[in-house]
Amino acid sequence: MGRITSSRTQLKPDPKFDSILASKFINCLMWDGKKTIAQNVFYDALDEIHKRIPDQEPIEVFTQAIENVKPHLEVRSKRVGGASYQVPMQVSRSRQQSLAIRWVLNAVRDKKGRSTHLKLADELTAAFNREGAAMTKRENTHRMADANKAFAHFAW
Repeated sequence: MGRITSSRTQLKPDPKFDSILASKFINCLMWDGKKTIAQNVFYDALDEIHKRIPDQEPIEVFTQAIENVKPHLEVRSKRVGGASYQVPMQVSRSRQQSLAIRWVLNAVRDKKGRSTHLKLADELTAAFNREGAAMTKRENTHRMADANKAFAHFAW
């Protein structure tokens, strides 16, 4: 199905908020094995979020943002008799999480010209409010699945 990694069993919660999700996010944010930098960027972003939404716990905002971005349906290509159909399918829990994380990070990396922690804070705040680039990506994915409902009977 894909490459299997043991990261899920070995993943330790992050030191500050004791959250597995945050730890996973930091690992995905990390480049070239520079975890300390990734952690600093993540925690700076959460501090920034705390300044913007003082009445909410920043880790709660982060968790809710990821939750909002998670897709429930996606389209998968299926070959049936020489034709490829985009078949809408349910998304598994772990894939929902990794897609949500990937979309948020892609949205952050696509924006240019400001420090990453500010862009990350922007994107997470936007996702928390059900808007922003990652949220748009989710809407489009759902729209694609909706548009191809006619081929749902190919899902087996």
